[in-house]
Amino acid sequence: MNARGRDPRPIARKVTAELLSRYDQPGPRYTSYPTAVEFDESVDAALYERHLAEADAHGDEPLSLYLHLPFCEERCLFCGCHVIITPHKERAAPYLELLRREITMVAERLSHRRTFSQLHLGGGTPTYHAPRELAALLEHLLSYFEPVEGAELAVEVDPRVTTAEHVDVLADLGFNRLSMGVQDFTPEVQQAVGRVQSLEQTAALVEHARRRGFSGTNIDLIYGLPHQRPETFEKSVDEVVRLGADRSAVYSFAYVPWIRGHQKKLDEATLPSRDVKFELFAVARERFMEAGYEPIGMDHFARPDDELAVARREGRLRRNFQGYTVIPASDVLGLGISAIGDVRRAYVQNLKKLSRYQRAIEAGELPVERGVVRSDEDELRREVIHELMCNFRIDKRAVERRWKITFDEHFAEDLARLGQHAANDLVTLGEDVIEATPAGELFIRNLAMCFDTYWRDKHEKGDSPIFSRTV
Repeated sequence: MNARGRDPRPIARKVTAELLSRYDQPGPRYTSYPTAVEFDESVDAALYERHLAEADAHGDEPLSLYLHLPFCEERCLFCGCHVIITPHKERAAPYLELLRREITMVAERLSHRRTFSQLHLGGGTPTYHAPRELAALLEHLLSYFEPVEGAELAVEVDPRVTTAEHVDVLADLGFNRLSMGVQDFTPEVQQAVGRVQSLEQTAALVEHARRRGFSGTNIDLIYGLPHQRPETFEKSVDEVVRLGADRSAVYSFAYVPWIRGHQKKLDEATLPSRDVKFELFAVARERFMEAGYEPIGMDHFARPDDELAVARREGRLRRNFQGYTVIPASDVLGLGISAIGDVRRAYVQNLKKLSRYQRAIEAGELPVERGVVRSDEDELRREVIHELMCNFRIDKRAVERRWKITFDEHFAEDLARLGQHAANDLVTLGEDVIEATPAGELFIRNLAMCFDTYWRDKHEKGDSPIFSRTV
């Protein structure tokens, strides 16, 4: 039993090889709905202009801001992010100026919306840039946008390149959350994926961040990497617990070499089998729960007093492109190459190629590449899917009240599909509530797919898989 009196083992025992085989299929992670594969070029700079104008005229909530800083010194072979690799840091300086200009362009279109509740620096490696360069960029941002009281200011860091001075600069600017990748502390695994990072480096960074007032530390792990074994991965999880992480994300490695060509450098024969990969996650789940952490969504764990755990218990956890969040914002601004925003029912993604992004900025144009405008039906299904992904349950009557529908009639086909999963004891279909069982929580993506009409259409047409596998 763990500290909360809950035995984490029975779920793993109930998951059979036959069930794994049945549920191991390509599927979305639902950071958005519709997912990014539905984005197209009908969403352009002109449409984004209109949506920003509407957000400025009719919105009064604080914004959420995401800045994409894509540069890294070297490429990790597991990486699925949009990055630019160069050890020559002087080549990144012009990008920071372009990003400052984009910040100004967007801010000028939001003269009445200048407060934010959430700021996230992602990458790439934001701390690739020198502390003074990072400070200049953020001071420019903060000259236009002001955090509300209690705002979350978070940054992703790589302990291999992040110095105490980086942490000091960020702390002085109000940052309070730090997220760092570890993936696995096992030397053999680190060598295989090109991410050699010592426990001592990680611990030193965590300790310094705490001294500087960071109230939340997240440490990422990845399961499914080359040479991983349950006994060694268990040791990595235990080290994360000993470091005192407030949260940990335990991501499934998305092996998609047809999309990420650099993954072809991995020896596929060294990847764990499907059954072993599932056991890796089961081990992580067991160890975190024994240490008193609570499961959050499909792949996160948090201490009981962490904001994510509190929000999960209260049924108000939400999800966006930055992950799980407790501070939802109706409008999200994505800044920098490939960044995705969400403004007035439109997902808007910036240009991915630096050269095209530069030309747009220098021409005074918003650097939009593609996106999608959500219909009423998209909004309804987005809400239902996110309730399931975040809180593992759907209050049918609450959905009916908000959307003026009869749930069982509107979602008749979806419920029929869920019924097949109910037969496997993965979900309960109550009169008022749909709820994933403890075993169903492990396959929550599969349950959410029942409500995804876009995926359904593609799947039934036999389209090629474009998502990572759910197991």
